[in-house]
Amino acid sequence: MSESLQDRIYGSLAQDVRGEVAAYARMLAEEVGASAVLFYGSNLRTGSLEGVLDFYVLMPGLQEERIWPRVGYREWQCEGEILRAKIATMSLRKFAHATRGESRDTTIWARFVQPSALVWARDNEAKAAVEDAIGHAARTAARFAAVLGPQSGMALDYWRSLFQATYRAEFRIEKAGREDSILSVNAQHFAGLLPLAWEADGLAFERSDDGNLRPLMEKRRHLEILAQWHARQRLGKPLNILRLAKATTTFEGAARYGAWKLERHTGIALEVTPFRERHPLLAMPGAAWELWRARRRAG
Repeated sequence: MSESLQDRIYGSLAQDVRGEVAAYARMLAEEVGASAVLFYGSNLRTGSLEGVLDFYVLMPGLQEERIWPRVGYREWQCEGEILRAKIATMSLRKFAHATRGESRDTTIWARFVQPSALVWARDNEAKAAVEDAIGHAARTAARFAAVLGPQSGMALDYWRSLFQATYRAEFRIEKAGREDSILSVNAQHFAGLLPLAWEADGLAFERSDDGNLRPLMEKRRHLEILAQWHARQRLGKPLNILRLAKATTTFEGAARYGAWKLERHTGIALEVTPFRERHPLLAMPGAAWELWRARRRAG
């Protein structure tokens, strides 16, 4: 029996993670009564605990905040080691809605067509809902790739065109060739994914003996999907600017995250006082002055 998209999704989400990561996810979920927790990013690929672990905590019920997700930073001591995590939180229902491409957002389906692991689920119903959502993320991404990519080409040509377009739309500053880096380090994940997603989405295509792909889409359908993309492209930058503005006031643990990043890159340790913890924006001038003095002393 040939592999289906859902077979691929089940296997990808069920990949093993380190016990410390699973324990971290369980703690986060149980503290807030989550439905599920996804783990993603470079640490999923490498298995390392260094740097910052990336989690998406998916909550039951309706999405309460209009600008999502809510992002925070947390440090947790596990078996004598400090584990650092960036935690995004939103409702599972809104997450599923976003993966289907039904909102003007591009960030969710573009992020979760890439590898992720379902490291905690409240029950089988929540597990199935996440699996379905990740499948839709692949279908949405593949659908847009079909109209943003070449008339015919290799699968990587379509993925490359898609990621280049989402970076431009999302107001993200990425190094040139970032999409090639994502595709190369996740080559096994993306191998064969595009035709599976097109088949699941009911999108017909031709495949030559050398692996060249050509979507077979009516002009009207092509123009409909392209118009949907242009609508998302127009709102991408304003939406992400809103999220960045919100994050300046709602990023939990921002002071600790900034101090850790600073020490990691410069070797200079700034004290995170209670005032800086509560009011990171107000504390920025004082922290900048302290950093300048520390650099003067070091220089």
